[in-house]
Amino acid sequence: MAVVCPECDNPITVDTEEVEEGETVLCDECGLEMEVVSVDPLELAPVDVAGYDDEDDTPAAAEEDEE
Repeated sequence: MAVVCPECDNPITVDTEEVEEGETVLCDECGLEMEVVSVDPLELAPVDVAGYDDEDDTPAAAEEDEE
């Protein structure tokens, strides 16, 4: 199955028979690292330096410091 890189719009072919949830996929064009969130349907989430790029703008490291 092909997905489009959210960073550079490069098509990325992912074999859903070969990957499992939690694995990472790398964009060959820009190097963006994405985690496989779901295989059926295929869903990828970009990974940034501080953790996963989600709607919460608080970095994962900052959340740990608050505890």
